[in-house]
Amino acid sequence: MKIKFLLPVACIAILAACNSSSDKKENKEDSAMNKTDTMHHMPGPGVNIPDLPQVPEGAKVFFKNLEDDAKISSPFKLEMGTEVIRIDTAGPVVAGSGHHHLFIDAEDSLAAGTVVPKDSAHIHFGKGQTEYELNLTPGKHKLTLQMADGLHRSYGSKLAATITVKVKK
Repeated sequence: MKIKFLLPVACIAILAACNSSSDKKENKEDSAMNKTDTMHHMPGPGVNIPDLPQVPEGAKVFFKNLEDDAKISSPFKLEMGTEVIRIDTAGPVVAGSGHHHLFIDAEDSLAAGTVVPKDSAHIHFGKGQTEYELNLTPGKHKLTLQMADGLHRSYGSKLAATITVKVKK
């Protein structure tokens, strides 16, 4: 009886803690990078995990202030946009919503349902951020925006956009 009660309470407490802390800067990533944490926000064993919501018809993700092959200086204030799909925080899975992830020199997208890793190449915006101060080394870089649901599960290539930028020396 205790286990049936404690498991849901622990999951709720963890989700609440992940969404309750506040950043001093709005554009900071949602937490310090923990290179071994790839299952963040995932409910524990025995908890019913909802299906990945369908991608809304006409939904897309895009870089608001960057085009492919753009030349930029670093740091650069990156602006991320969406159409049709609503920006929401990580946590509960809500149909028609999700949050951004930025891949730096990584994949063009992840397969739908794949949890986005949390490392230096995969930046999470689980607080619903739409701006980020991007610091890149001089040279050519591939950037991908990937939308994911509240549990950081990728919506797949339908909600991803990839560009290349060149950072000036």
